[in-house]
Amino acid sequence: MIDLSKIPNNPGCYLFKDNKKKILYIGKAKNLKKRVSSYFNKKDHDSKTKVLVSKIKDIDFIVTKSEVEALILENNLIKKNSPRYNIDLKDSKRYAYLQITDEEFPRLLLARKITGKGKFFGPFVSGGSRDYLREFLTKTFKIRTCNKLPKKVCLRYHLKLCDGPCVYDVKEDYLKNIDAVEKILKGKTREVAKKLKSEMKENSSKGNYEKALILRDQIKSLDWLNEKQVMERQKKYNEDVINFIKDKEKIHLMLFNVRKGILENKQEFEFENEEYFLEEFLVRFYSENPIPKEIIVPKVVDPSIPKYLRKLAKKKVKIIIPKLGEKKDLLELVKKNIEIQYFGNLDNLNELQKKLNLQEIPNVIECFDISHLGGTSTTASMVQFRNGVADKSNYRRFKIKSVEGIDDFRAMAEVVQRRYFGLQKEKKEMPNLIVIDGGIGQLHFAIDELKKLNLKIPIISLAKREEEIYLPTGKILKIDKKNKGLLLLIRIRDEAHRFAIKYNRLLRRKKIRE
Repeated sequence: MIDLSKIPNNPGCYLFKDNKKKILYIGKAKNLKKRVSSYFNKKDHDSKTKVLVSKIKDIDFIVTKSEVEALILENNLIKKNSPRYNIDLKDSKRYAYLQITDEEFPRLLLARKITGKGKFFGPFVSGGSRDYLREFLTKTFKIRTCNKLPKKVCLRYHLKLCDGPCVYDVKEDYLKNIDAVEKILKGKTREVAKKLKSEMKENSSKGNYEKALILRDQIKSLDWLNEKQVMERQKKYNEDVINFIKDKEKIHLMLFNVRKGILENKQEFEFENEEYFLEEFLVRFYSENPIPKEIIVPKVVDPSIPKYLRKLAKKKVKIIIPKLGEKKDLLELVKKNIEIQYFGNLDNLNELQKKLNLQEIPNVIECFDISHLGGTSTTASMVQFRNGVADKSNYRRFKIKSVEGIDDFRAMAEVVQRRYFGLQKEKKEMPNLIVIDGGIGQLHFAIDELKKLNLKIPIISLAKREEEIYLPTGKILKIDKKNKGLLLLIRIRDEAHRFAIKYNRLLRRKKIRE
């Protein structure tokens, strides 16, 4: 029995631990005693919280002076310990930097983190803008792209995209170009253009027309780049727009980056529904990403959040909940994107439920396929579609261990057993529908494995050519080939097939190399 009597009423952080003293969850609270007690007194928790509470065997806590301090401490503790039951943002895209390397002939590289020697510029919110700028500068100023200097000039030299520092004595000009790249990355485009114009006139007066032409082309490119940058500075501050949709126990959240009035990027997240999910997301996300001047959200957040963000950013940060106008329209735009992204296939799923006579909408569908070449390198793939959209983070691939030669039936049995025995053991979510790529034989072998595991999950197989659906009863279901539900099944089956072949080819290449 957990003893709650020693927990104080102060603000601070609480740490839930299991019987091996491993941290399960870290949270912050204005009143530690009230917050911790709520886990054990409430009866209407979601399934994830119920599992968490059942595993709690010990509670530790750290008292802080204020709730803002508790937020900072919570974030640091989560980063250090990575508890299983806290929101996981590992699938989010990181902002990247451009790096001028510390080498005799420096290169311009993409860097995910500021580590190692060299000069770093960024972070760049838009991956497209960043990649374009890198390519533009590399071509315009003929920056080398080779990892090591080769012993003879490469194709880029012959295409006049590099001056060949590997062979020719061009160090002075090369370092001048690197200096120009550095200034442009610092926003000094006009200064660089002015200097290049001066050099062009000087080379032209001395009769160095080839050099003058190169400089002229660089100036033209910079003029275009400068116009583009001026257009993007019409609005003086940056905004992030965040909205979400709750789907049973899941939160589907999307974040739009609006940089100086231009929508540049979107990021998607999915995690468990918890009471303070938005507050926790804001703390976790902005501890690792640039904090804009304005953050637009659809609901009121805890007052400690803006204080924390201001302290972290060392500047004014506004959290806005708009009721009307342009900012409200932006919120609706984000919500519309979530609906399309996660719920755009709802009609297809409803149609599938109807045709297969399922008790619930098949929001999570898993599909298996077997691949081999003449009985060798037998592999299996499993793809997962969530709300009709491929969820690649939950794709799985398997080397078949128990079968030799060509035996798709037993190979399918093995992979089904391994997948659902694993989910069962870890008490993880089961799919609403299993799809087998194949005919009645593969289906029966898969059904036998589910029976051995005492699992009752709807399962079908989809045969190629006629696109017939085999049911566990032995009946064959023929659906109009234009039916939305069938088209979704075909798309899922084809994706499983593609993923299986990709893995099979990878293993064959490895075998050939060995």
